[in-house]
Amino acid sequence: MNQPPSRRRKKATPAASDDSTLPNDLAEEDISPKENPALATIDVTAVEVPELTEQEQSDRLHLERRVERAFFEAGKALTELRDRKLYRSTHKTFEDYCRERFGFSRRQPYHLIEAAVIFDNLVEKCERNVHILPTNEWQIRPLSKLDPDIQPEAWEQAVESANGKVPSHRIVKDAVQRIMERTQVPNTYQLGEVCQILAKDNPELRGKGGCWGIVSQVNEFSCTVRVWDGEYTIGLQHLKSFNYLPQECKQMQVICDRISRVYSGALEETVKSLLQSLGKLNRPYLTAVEEKLLNVLESEYEIT
Repeated sequence: MNQPPSRRRKKATPAASDDSTLPNDLAEEDISPKENPALATIDVTAVEVPELTEQEQSDRLHLERRVERAFFEAGKALTELRDRKLYRSTHKTFEDYCRERFGFSRRQPYHLIEAAVIFDNLVEKCERNVHILPTNEWQIRPLSKLDPDIQPEAWEQAVESANGKVPSHRIVKDAVQRIMERTQVPNTYQLGEVCQILAKDNPELRGKGGCWGIVSQVNEFSCTVRVWDGEYTIGLQHLKSFNYLPQECKQMQVICDRISRVYSGALEETVKSLLQSLGKLNRPYLTAVEEKLLNVLESEYEIT
């Protein structure tokens, strides 16, 4: 039987390793070093930033001042809204208006109002070479513990501690603390003592100037005082003792309790005015007429 012819596979001949057998350009490509990205050179075109023109510099300064004074403008606007009672058509109280219109807490509008007063004071009394002023209410708040005449000194010390920049709340607070320790007057008030509130330039005490109150808590630099419509923590510089005898202080505590039980925000304005006038007495007793009027109110509102 005939066998089919066998096919013989040719053996692959290894390529010659001699570069001379390769084309010149291929040989050069094989032996050239691989490119290193780290050594690549990137050409960057320099962009010249033009200097601000005189008008642009003026515009920048003007806009910066507007940013810095934003909280001040808010405080001034809130002061006018409160003083003119421009909220009265929609809200019974200023606090309710600020909470619903601006989302403020009860104390926040008063902090802004007070900050605006202090800002004005700094602008007026700080050295002319000190151009650094507060940029927000939180920085300025510690100054409220000082008399207006001392506030500029504390602010200038804080600016110096901040190396000529706007100081933080902590730096201002430290400066205020140093001044308070230097000028500290011992708190000699006693629990139950009757004192008069001196509003001065403190917007938080607006309407309370001349009122009397009962000391319910003695703090390091302040007292908590109970008046006809609640309690307030007031700095020593805003208080003045009546120096009543112990028995007179007890009489005033009884009167304060009676007025507080009758007073509420829902009272008629005439009734409020009467109770507020009793809250500004500068004597430790009620006259016969005042006693009768208070008795009538207690009976009318079923206060026992």
